[in-house]
Amino acid sequence: MSLVDQLTELSGALSGLLWGSPLTLLVLLGTGCYLTIRMGLVQVRGFRHALRLVRGHYSKETDIGEVSHFQALSTALSATVGTGNIAGVATAISLGGPGALFWMWVTALFGMATKFTECTLSVKFRRIAPDGEIAGGPMYTLLNGLGMKRTAALFSACALVASFGIGNMVQANSVMDGLAYIMPELAGYKWQAGLVLSVLVGLVILGGVRRIARVASTIVPFMAISYIVAALLVLLNNASAIPAAFATIFDHALNPWSVGGAAVGEAIRWGVARGLFSNEAGLGSSPMAHAAARTNEPVREGLVAMLEPFIDTLVICSMTGLVIIVTGAWHDSSAELTGAALTAHAFSDSLGPAGAWVVGGGLTLFAYSTIIAWSYYGDRCAYYLFGAGAVLPYRVIYTLLVIVGATVPLHLVWNLADITNILMALPNLLGLLMLAGLVKKLQNDYFSRLASGQSR
Repeated sequence: MSLVDQLTELSGALSGLLWGSPLTLLVLLGTGCYLTIRMGLVQVRGFRHALRLVRGHYSKETDIGEVSHFQALSTALSATVGTGNIAGVATAISLGGPGALFWMWVTALFGMATKFTECTLSVKFRRIAPDGEIAGGPMYTLLNGLGMKRTAALFSACALVASFGIGNMVQANSVMDGLAYIMPELAGYKWQAGLVLSVLVGLVILGGVRRIARVASTIVPFMAISYIVAALLVLLNNASAIPAAFATIFDHALNPWSVGGAAVGEAIRWGVARGLFSNEAGLGSSPMAHAAARTNEPVREGLVAMLEPFIDTLVICSMTGLVIIVTGAWHDSSAELTGAALTAHAFSDSLGPAGAWVVGGGLTLFAYSTIIAWSYYGDRCAYYLFGAGAVLPYRVIYTLLVIVGATVPLHLVWNLADITNILMALPNLLGLLMLAGLVKKLQNDYFSRLASGQSR
C-alpha cells in the first residue's frame, strides 16, 4: 500500500470518527438549540424583518461596507448551496432513510440562530483597513472579542486548508461529475475542461469580493429558482404521493415502534450530519462573507445571514428530498445508485432525459458558485495569517488547483477537508458560546431602537 493510500485510509477513519460521532453532532446541534433559546427564537421573531433588509429597506450608501445585504447573502449562499443539496441529501436518505430529511429540517431551524449569532459578531468585530477593505470572521471575533490570538490563528489555518479542499478541488471534481451527466463524452477531456473552469474562476476571484458578490448575486438566484421549478414539476406530477411522503418522513424520523430504534438513530445521525454539512451553520465560513456587508448595524447582517439555512436546507434540500421520496427512488438506492446518481434517477423518473440535465446543470452551477465563494474565505484567512501581500499569491494558487481538482481522484482531499471543517467549527463555537450574552444585548438594543423609529 502506497503512502497516499495509507494517508487516505487513516484520514478517512478519522473523518468518519469525527463526523459520525454523536458528540460532534450534539455539540453542533446543541449550540444551535442553546442560541435559539438565548436569542428568544430570533429566527421566528426576526424573519419578516430579515426579508425587508434583503430587499434593501433601511440601507444607506453612507454605511460602512463593500457589498449590499443581498450580495453578502448571495456570496454566502454560493458557498453553502453546493453538492450537498443534490448529492448530500440523497446520501442522507440512502443511509438514514426518509426520516433523515426531518432531522435536516431540525438542523436548519436551530442553525438559523447559530448563523444569526456568528454573523452579528463578524460585523461587530470586523477589521476595516484605511483603504476601506474589510476583513472579518471568527478569527477577528476570537481576537478582538475575546483576545484569543492562538485560537484565532488555529481557525484561520484550518479554514485556509479547507478552502483548497472542500471549497476548491472537491467542487471542481463535482463540476466534472455534473458535466458528465449532460455530456458523457467530456469524461475523456477532464484536463481541458479543468483549464476552462480555472479560467472562469480566475476571472471572478482575482477581482476581489466586489466582483465575487456581483457574480454570486446573479448566479445564485438563477440556479436556485431553476432547480426549485424543476423539482416542483416533479412534485406536481406526483402530487397524490406528497401526503404519504410526509407521513413516511415523520414516521421514519420519530416512530421507533414502526421502523425500529436503530432506523430512527440512523435517521438522526445522517440527517443532522448532512444538514450541518450543507448549511455550514457553526463552521464559521459564511461570517467572512457577511462581514463585508454595507451596514453599521451588526444585528442587521445577522438577521440577513439567518436566511441561509432556511433557503439552503428548508427550501432547496427539501425539494431534493421530496423528489427522491415521492418518486419512490429511495427504494432503489444501492452501492451504485447513491448520492447525485440517486437524485438524477429520481428526476429522470418523472422528467425523462431532462432529469439528467437538471442534476448535471445543478451540480455544475452549484459547485462553480461554491468555488468562487470559498476563494474569498481562504483569502481572508491568508490575509489574517500572512498580511495583504499573501492575498494575490493565494488567489493564483487557488485558481491553478482547480485544474488539479478536475483531473485527479480526491478521496484524501475530501477526508482532509472534512477534518479541517470540524477543527474550524470548534473554536468558532467556543466564541459563540462565550459571546452569546453580547449578541443578546446588541439584539435587544437594535429592536428597541427599531420599535421607537431610531434605527430606520
